[in-house]
Amino acid sequence: MSVEKSAGAVIFRKEPSQKEGKIYYLLLNYPGFRRPTSYWDLPKGHIEKGEALEDTMRREVREETGLVDIELVPDFKETIKYFFKWENSNIMKFVTFFIAKTKTKEVKVSGEHLGYEWLPYEEAIKKLTFKNAKNILQKVNDFISRKGL
Repeated sequence: MSVEKSAGAVIFRKEPSQKEGKIYYLLLNYPGFRRPTSYWDLPKGHIEKGEALEDTMRREVREETGLVDIELVPDFKETIKYFFKWENSNIMKFVTFFIAKTKTKEVKVSGEHLGYEWLPYEEAIKKLTFKNAKNILQKVNDFISRKGL
């Protein structure tokens, strides 16, 4: 079985015009590579040789969203594991997620994506396709609430 490692981020921004700065999370719409339909997930991508997890996250966020003004939120790093099949091979994948804050609302998705949405937590958790992404978002939302970010 092959093993893949990736890094990504749960990206959020606060809308200052909303009371107490309402938080919005960035979701990306991916075409159905390994699925019959498109799906909603978080920005992430493969670690390149010699690249640190945090560097991968920043590069992938920049490549997939055009965001460069992300601020890494300290003290959060969570890894998920899942399995998938690709060209008759079973693959075990590990993805490490960080939290990143941005002030930029405009996103320029790469050719790998169909679109994006900034959503409040309640809508984002419903829109995400995969349970492990929902779990990460819940942990991030709880962390942000506890820290008062």
